[in-house]
Amino acid sequence: MSVPATEARATHADGVRRLIASYRAIPPAATVRLAKPTSNLFRARAKSNAKGLDVSGLTGVISVDPDARTADVAGMCTYEDLVAATLPYGLSPLVVPQLKTITLGGAVTGLGIESSSFRNGLPHESVLEMDILTGTGDVVTASQEQNGDLFRAFPNSYGTLGYSVRLKIQLEPVKPFVALRHLRFRSLQELAAEMDRIIETGGIDGAPVDYLDGVVFSADESYLCVGVQTATPGPVSDYTGQRIYYRSIQHDGTEKHDRLTIHDYLWRWDTDWFWCSRAFGAQNPKIRRFWPRRFRRSSFYWKLIGYDQRFNIADRIEKRNGRPPLERVVQDVEVPIERCVEFLDWFLATVPIEPIWLCPLRLRDDGNWPLYPIRPHHTYVNVGFWSSVPVGPEDGYTNKLIERRVSELDGHKSLYSDAFYSQDDFDELYGGEAYKTVKKTYDPDSRLLDLYAKAVQRR
Repeated sequence: MSVPATEARATHADGVRRLIASYRAIPPAATVRLAKPTSNLFRARAKSNAKGLDVSGLTGVISVDPDARTADVAGMCTYEDLVAATLPYGLSPLVVPQLKTITLGGAVTGLGIESSSFRNGLPHESVLEMDILTGTGDVVTASQEQNGDLFRAFPNSYGTLGYSVRLKIQLEPVKPFVALRHLRFRSLQELAAEMDRIIETGGIDGAPVDYLDGVVFSADESYLCVGVQTATPGPVSDYTGQRIYYRSIQHDGTEKHDRLTIHDYLWRWDTDWFWCSRAFGAQNPKIRRFWPRRFRRSSFYWKLIGYDQRFNIADRIEKRNGRPPLERVVQDVEVPIERCVEFLDWFLATVPIEPIWLCPLRLRDDGNWPLYPIRPHHTYVNVGFWSSVPVGPEDGYTNKLIERRVSELDGHKSLYSDAFYSQDDFDELYGGEAYKTVKKTYDPDSRLLDLYAKAVQRR
């Protein structure tokens, strides 16, 4: 083992000791939470002055094994740091969520997705084993063979069954560049049909496809973005400056080509937080010219959102202009591909939000993940929409409409944002008795929050 690897393991071991010490310092009657300065969750939560778990020593990559194509990674390591450690070996995590400050542990205990998900599934499927701090204060190793009930229930548990301390994950080889084809469609039916063909065959026009996602601007303007890795050098585009990636997708013809480095492809959405930077004026050329490059990233926009939530800035502006306050509609949902057009038609007619992101996914294995039980060997389409709408006649009116429609179409909704389910509906959708059984085993004294309390009751 090299000196840097030895030092990384020693640093991680010290971080685990501090984590356990911080757990033991929390009074037995208090709820255990993380103490971390940032989050990629978009649901409100009750304020707490209680001291949380010290995760400051769990932010790095412990080691990369280029021969085995695996990495040992601390639970609070961001994908930005993880990718920086693996790309020099020509390797990448199987799924790299879109935003740089999403942590590996967060993507596994929550749900991450990206344009490789149609062939690589979700981030937790590439995990070989995890060390998890459970509600008892013990660190246990979980894999398919060891503590398998915890391993399988951990995805979508959002820290209510424990926190990942270390994860061993699979990596895949990548090439230096990604060649892109942006295919335009004038009907959603045509887009969905072509998406299905690419997924079923693994390619397009006889060539294999590595990445696949899409954007819907309107019912008659939508795109599939087809990515193929390549080692062929040549000119590449840069969307970290004045140019904006999602605007580059649009065109009047049937097809448009582009090229990015693999690094810039993986982070193509982060510079403008997909398209959400426009809410802060960052896409206005006059403002963008003076907007510091280091602040053109999702983590900074998230801080601005935090200020808005704290001081109700947007609602104050709406009130001053004689408009009603706003309801936040920031969601990702999965619907079966055969119901995708049905959902999109309904959404475009009902919810005034555009653009919409599309990302197909298919579980890699038999899908024994009880807290997010989508069907194995079946294609789903993640539909992402992130904005706000005028408030309705009751709290969460538009979000509730979306939840009902997704359930009617046999879909599922991620829990990183606001949720309004009843306890019975929630239990039916997100694990129910399976969750309760694992909870009782690994958090018998309820030191950690309950999933319903955290996701819906916002505690």
